[in-house]
Amino acid sequence: MITVKFVGGAKRSFSTEQLQIDKSDISIQELMDLLLELKPDNTPDLDTKNILIAINGADSSAMEGKSTKIKNNDLVSIIPVIHGGSPKKLNFQVLKKQIQIIEIIGQKTINVKFLDNLRRKYPKIQLQAVSSNFIMNTYHLKKIISLSLESEKNNILLSNKLETDILMRFALTNQISNAIIHVGIKPKTNFILIAIGNKKILNSLYLELSPLSVNLFSKNNDLFLKKYFKITKKLLDSVYSNNPLEDILVEKAAILL
Repeated sequence: MITVKFVGGAKRSFSTEQLQIDKSDISIQELMDLLLELKPDNTPDLDTKNILIAINGADSSAMEGKSTKIKNNDLVSIIPVIHGGSPKKLNFQVLKKQIQIIEIIGQKTINVKFLDNLRRKYPKIQLQAVSSNFIMNTYHLKKIISLSLESEKNNILLSNKLETDILMRFALTNQISNAIIHVGIKPKTNFILIAIGNKKILNSLYLELSPLSVNLFSKNNDLFLKKYFKITKKLLDSVYSNNPLEDILVEKAAILL
């Protein structure tokens, strides 16, 4: 017997908060296929590309992804990543937290003091900046942030701050100094600003920074990330996924502990 818990919008897809599945030793992919068969026809679709799947509180990305086997009496949580926005701004929600993403143009005068000043001005928002070179796309970004938020919820952050955990997971390192040096703000380099907090304050932040922003994810970072993290074609070919490079990066980020 497997218990499936639906969080947030996923509850609307199944008109319930929980389902008991009379199976065990099936993969996550097999469970998802079964859930799509069981979903009532008159309910909203379940967006399987924008969900976080946890088994007994642990993100499945830290295991074997969709091939992870679910055992008898396991609790599987389906957590939607809700999003929306414009080409210059991305808003989404994970575990009831509002998140806003902006890409800032790299300038000679912008450095780590820029982030420190923003934190002083907006003390109720959690802020982190990640070099645009280290983020592939929306899928990659949402998965990493979801990992950090799940870790915060389960008290297993890589450091004592959520913001630092996010930076370390994009850098794929458990060394804070390495993450800051390689993935943090650098002059003349675009960076992604990640803001978590109240929607009204997030809007104020965007209005202030909009003149410095550009369209999100306009640069293809695939080759850079493959080379930087030494991800071979053989490894990519071994991953059964529509997003093999992103899933490898997320898996590596999930097992940093």
